[in-house]
Amino acid sequence: MGWMAPGWRRARVARRTSAWPRSGGAMPALDGVRILDMTQYEAGTSCTQALAWLGADVVKIEAPAYGDPGRGVGRSANKDYSAYFCAWNANKRSLALDLRTEKGHELLLRLVPRFDVFAENYGPGVVERLDIGYETLSAVNPGLIYARIKGFGTSGPYAGYRSMDMIAQAAAGAFSITGEADGPPMMPGPTTGDSGTGVQAAMAILAAYVQRLRTGRGQEIELSMQEAMAYYVRTRAFLGSGWGTRATGRSGNAGGLPPVNIYACQPFGPNDYIYLMPVNQGHWDALCAAMDRGDLLIDERFATTRGRMANGVALYEEISNWTGERTKIEAMETIAAAGVPCSACLDTAELHHDKHLKARGFVHEMELPVHGTVPFLGFAPRLSDSEVEITQPPRLGEHTDEVLGAELGLDEGELEGLREAGVIGDSDRFA
Repeated sequence: MGWMAPGWRRARVARRTSAWPRSGGAMPALDGVRILDMTQYEAGTSCTQALAWLGADVVKIEAPAYGDPGRGVGRSANKDYSAYFCAWNANKRSLALDLRTEKGHELLLRLVPRFDVFAENYGPGVVERLDIGYETLSAVNPGLIYARIKGFGTSGPYAGYRSMDMIAQAAAGAFSITGEADGPPMMPGPTTGDSGTGVQAAMAILAAYVQRLRTGRGQEIELSMQEAMAYYVRTRAFLGSGWGTRATGRSGNAGGLPPVNIYACQPFGPNDYIYLMPVNQGHWDALCAAMDRGDLLIDERFATTRGRMANGVALYEEISNWTGERTKIEAMETIAAAGVPCSACLDTAELHHDKHLKARGFVHEMELPVHGTVPFLGFAPRLSDSEVEITQPPRLGEHTDEVLGAELGLDEGELEGLREAGVIGDSDRFA
């Protein structure tokens, strides 16, 4: 494991916002694992934030002038912070270091031996131009785990192509299975091409770390966003290939058998719907009981799976009449209590106020400069013996002096000289 700076644990506690509801005193699972993070936007930052939420010490290296470009995405009206950046950079420290300078490059090479992991997701050719590729960094730290996230990987005919989240989704087939059956491909809502890749990258880093514990050797990890995204459409891909048909997008029932569908609820707003997924006879029986519609069980149109398929429009109307008299939450709680798979269609803003998520401690409160208290969605995995504090995303260059002082022993005079030369920076701008 990398060496832990003496003041770092205290700094994390001082900026604590909230923690998972666990028994006290548990050590973070990745306590002592140290990561140099040269990621940007979402594909890479989601990877390193996942590791930070498991307790790793993540130092984010950013250009002094502007930092991670994600800092400018979704910035709030009063310019105090970027909601997008905050979403993917909690629990990290920020080091403002210009790697284009000879001295900045030298400082990075001095830092690398003190860390376990280096992660980057820059465009094709960038790390090579900066001379910070795997060969260069592993020469000073043979045990380094070097993770690279690229749109189409580093080999193959598309290796030089640039990519973002939706490019990866389009290239992996996700667009083709989204939307109306007779319409054009549509952009999916979730940013799975980015964050879905990041989760797989985090898994690979942990696997390489475990392997290093046995062998003492580091290694290079490469992820193609296209290939990572293909993992999430593999069911449809296998069905389309193995049975000789294309798994095209579908509307409403998403390819399920009636009464699998989405149904409108009171007060009939844009997201006032419930999605029902009764997939077997037992679910159908329970659904009818929950709606107090025993008559549907003996109605010859709906008594069998074949009948429900043949009379799907009429069945949709019967169920819609019932859901249309209730809110989506009332409908969900009634039907789910009967054992039928279903969910209210929550909009993304409702997640922050969902009583179930709040009861589980998934929704946190975070204090941000100027803006004050904001809701913050947490991390899904729960480890019974690993407590991790949730900390504010860093200001650009906030920890520059702390990191270089503790890791490399630079004093105030040396740091000021580097700052004047434009090699490092610090900032009071939260952004």
